[in-house]
Amino acid sequence: MVHVKEWEASLYVYLRLACGALVHLLSVGLTLFVTFLARPGSSLFSWHPFLMTLAFSFLMTEAILVFSPDCSPIWKLSHKTKGRCHWVLQALAVACATLGSMAVFYNKRLNVKPHFSTWHGVLGLVTVCCAALQLAGGLPLMYHKLAKGWSLAKLKRYHAASGMVVYLLGCGSILLGTCSLWFTTSVQSLSWYVVALCPAASALVVMSQVTNSYVAKKRFRP
Repeated sequence: MVHVKEWEASLYVYLRLACGALVHLLSVGLTLFVTFLARPGSSLFSWHPFLMTLAFSFLMTEAILVFSPDCSPIWKLSHKTKGRCHWVLQALAVACATLGSMAVFYNKRLNVKPHFSTWHGVLGLVTVCCAALQLAGGLPLMYHKLAKGWSLAKLKRYHAASGMVVYLLGCGSILLGTCSLWFTTSVQSLSWYVVALCPAASALVVMSQVTNSYVAKKRFRP
């Protein structure tokens, strides 16, 4: 019976390692695939899918996985250093997302097209705004003087929970982007399903990481 439990525990660890490695591959693969399709620089619009995918599929995913106990690329570094790397990656993600939003906004203005006329456009705007607020919310965790009167432990849990929501919004924006006319006319049906699976799989792994770290092991206290 003891051996069975040890085997199950080992299998669970290996599965988590495999899932973490898969998300790394999916984040890089999806970004490279969209870069190939968009050919950034070929048009003003081409910067939009490239920058948004770079922001939410690669930079934000890697920023969250920095804290992963299973697949962090900088697992040997201190928690403080990980926190700073996390914030820098998130700042780069927000910068790329902002530039990507500006590119599509200006492109629509040049072509006299309505703004935020689709669910993808509306959710994308909400996601970028929430990501910027989340970035600002991370500052008190790095500079504790900004968190006067607040429990750092609670702030970390609130930040992790809200960050998960923002990441899910980002994955949702990417998924809706795969339904756009530009994307559906650029890929074949089988490729569409593979690409759509990438943000969905990444969201599941990130949700598991956050819930295991902050929900399953820690309870909110008054």
